[in-house]
Amino acid sequence: MTTLLEARGVTRIFGGGLFDRRSTLALEDFSLAIDSDRPSIIAIVGESGSGKTTLGRLLLGLTAPTRGQVLYKGQNLQTMSRADWRAFRHDVQAIFQDPYGVYNPFYRVDHVLTTPVTKFGLATSRAGARRLIDEALRAVGLRPEETLGRFPHQLSGGQRQRVMVARALLLRPRVILADEPVSMVDASLRATILASLRTMNRELGISIVYITHDLATAYQISDTIVVLYRGSVAEAGDVELVVKQPQHPYTQLLLSSIPLASPERTWMTEHATAPAEAQGATDTGCKFAGRCQFVESPCRETAPPPFQTDRRRAVSCYLYRSAPTVAAEVMMSALTGMTRTP
Repeated sequence: MTTLLEARGVTRIFGGGLFDRRSTLALEDFSLAIDSDRPSIIAIVGESGSGKTTLGRLLLGLTAPTRGQVLYKGQNLQTMSRADWRAFRHDVQAIFQDPYGVYNPFYRVDHVLTTPVTKFGLATSRAGARRLIDEALRAVGLRPEETLGRFPHQLSGGQRQRVMVARALLLRPRVILADEPVSMVDASLRATILASLRTMNRELGISIVYITHDLATAYQISDTIVVLYRGSVAEAGDVELVVKQPQHPYTQLLLSSIPLASPERTWMTEHATAPAEAQGATDTGCKFAGRCQFVESPCRETAPPPFQTDRRRAVSCYLYRSAPTVAAEVMMSALTGMTRTP
């Protein structure tokens, strides 16, 4: 497998400076590998504070890891040359949560589309540039004549977000990192944006890292799902396995909390668990121990390694101690290179 983008044993700690000894562990020993030859969609899910956005910033090179490395084609983002960094910025694009905050209100929305065309030399003439922009806008369900020439405040939130998807599409990147791209749009536009991302993956060969707290959309779009809890991987694997047959108590808790229209319409009923009374977090054991109803003494002593419970799944939980352990970077490399099973 040829790796395009990789996080290798990445840890990120905030704080702990000279005048403030308090520190926050945002992400711990996280590994991820995106295959250059087999484009896939990887969902990173978890509640607020689980480390999702920190991971996104690390993969984009916006934040440096405290330990570990983020690699693009085998090169450390922190030490790449200017030419390699330019290639990275072309190949790895981002779609952020807030579709308004990324715009300069003094510029028309055309500016966010013409800038990458000019910067990366995507067209040799103004007419060619306009043709590329029109194609990208139509690909995400926007009419160029109703979109171009307007200021950001003159477009709806859904339109602004779709313009940002079109911007990413213009560059034909290898990877798109989408951080909560549909959390601020309504349900109908949510489906349109997710469909656009799926089309990019299937027809254009673009890998998607989809960061979200929403398990429903993660299930709808992804091939592989990674469940984060307080900066560590709780469960990872084929999305059909993880969502329909969750094994980690935290994944079961997440799924059982999804509101349902009726008791009969549910992904899971047997595994639903209520949060146990918090008994205090531990710095040495499993981070979920204080909320887990299955907690045992080993859980409070040593953090569980990833146990490979299935060829396409790993779970960091002592409930599955009879399964073989596997190095995190090996398992994540294998899982994130696969596509969704029919």
